[in-house]
This record gives sequence, structure tokens and C-alpha cells, in this order.
Amino acid sequence: MPVVALTTDFGTADPWVGIMKGVLAGRAPAATVVDVTHGVPPQDILAGALVVARAAPYFPPGTIHVVVVDPGVGGTRRALCVETARALFVGPDNGVLSLAAPASEVRRIVHLTDETFFLAPRATTFDGRDVFAPVAAALATGTAPAALGTAVEDMERIALPPVERRGAALGGRVIYVDHFGNLVSNVPEDALAAFPRDAVSITIRAVRLRGIAASYAAAAPREPVAVVNSWGLLEIAVREGSARDVLGAGVGDAVEIAPR
Repeated sequence: MPVVALTTDFGTADPWVGIMKGVLAGRAPAATVVDVTHGVPPQDILAGALVVARAAPYFPPGTIHVVVVDPGVGGTRRALCVETARALFVGPDNGVLSLAAPASEVRRIVHLTDETFFLAPRATTFDGRDVFAPVAAALATGTAPAALGTAVEDMERIALPPVERRGAALGGRVIYVDHFGNLVSNVPEDALAAFPRDAVSITIRAVRLRGIAASYAAAAPREPVAVVNSWGLLEIAVREGSARDVLGAGVGDAVEIAPR
């Protein structure tokens, strides 16, 4: 059975997600529709790209990922279907698809130009309903990506901010804050190899943490703790609390890693 996975910044208070699901139910009733999340921070393209890239490997081959984090809807940005060896990604050409579909893995990029696959009349504010959901339904019912439009050679790409080397220290930053208020940094586990886990200092917002713990449980309740999370990235958390609230930190805040 085809799987359609939805990732948006729509939230769940409004009917937008339900409307997209209605389009899918009408046009591809046999498809299994999975909500990855609708809690991407509004208009945060990097957060959306990060979520899709980390989620996609856990879906079955052939999954159709519909990604709608689209502050440029109604403008000149293209609508795309990107095919890789394992999945199809449908969404706006603003970089939100690029982390999940690195250039080395892309088989085909199609600019969605064949309007026979769209809903009509098409609004200028809701391509999730009028373009991306019906295109995903077409893919789920056997339409080949090449039939959806014109093949193109490129797509907009974004990257995680680089980790900076500062002598013996590393400089990173918070790139994502999850539902629990955990602060996810751009520092990958392999960048920490030179630092013994129990002999490293991590500083954020003038708060200094000593060591990288094996799990949240290593900290006392309500205490900050640094861990390598399930995405393989350095994270600052507060056990049974919110690091965002306790530390007053958020996306863009600096994280320094130094020998102790």
C-alpha cells in the first residue's frame, strides 16, 4: 500500500491539514496517510528540512513525503517532485526538501507544471490543497514522476550552519527546539570525538554544563543536562522540564564546547 507522509507548519487548530487529507482520501483512498508533524515553527524552512531529513529514513521505500513549509506560496518559487532511490518528496522549491534529498541521491527533479493534476480553480494561498496533495495522490495511484511536469537539473538547497573551530573549542548554535523545550544544536556526534564525555564544558546563555551524559536520566529532576540525541546531535535539555524556559534560550543561541 502506498504511504503518504505529511509534514507542515499548519498546526492543528485550523482545517488545513484535514482538507489536504480530504483531497488524498478522495483521490487515493487506498493510500496510508501518516502525519510526521504539523508543528514545524511557522515559516521555518530549516526546521522543516531538518525534520523531514531525520524522519524519512524510517519510512518504507517508495514513501511519498509531502512537505509544506511555504512562506513564498503564490510567488515565483517552483513546485517540485524530487525522486531519490528510497522516496519521493513533493513540496515547494525553497530548500525544505534539500536535506532529505542530497544531490548525490537525487534521481530526478520534476517541476510540477502539468495542471491537469491540480485542483481547479487553484487558489494563490493553499498549494498544499491545490497542488501538493493532488500530486501526491497521483503518485500514490501509479502516475510516474516524469508525467507531472518538466525535468529540471537543480533545486534550492540549504545547509545546517557550520560548526566553528575556535582553537581547542567548538562553536555551534541551537537550530531546533522540540515540543519538550529541548535545545537541539548543529553539533554532530562525530565533532565531539576529541572531547572525553566526562571532561568537556558546554556553555549556553552563560550556563555551563560539565560533561555529556548518556541519557536524560543522568541528571536530577529540573537540572540541565547535555546529551547526544536520537538525531546524533548535541542537545541541551532539562530533565522533567524545558531547557527553553529554564535557560531562556532558543534557535540561534550560541553553544560552546570546550575541554574542561
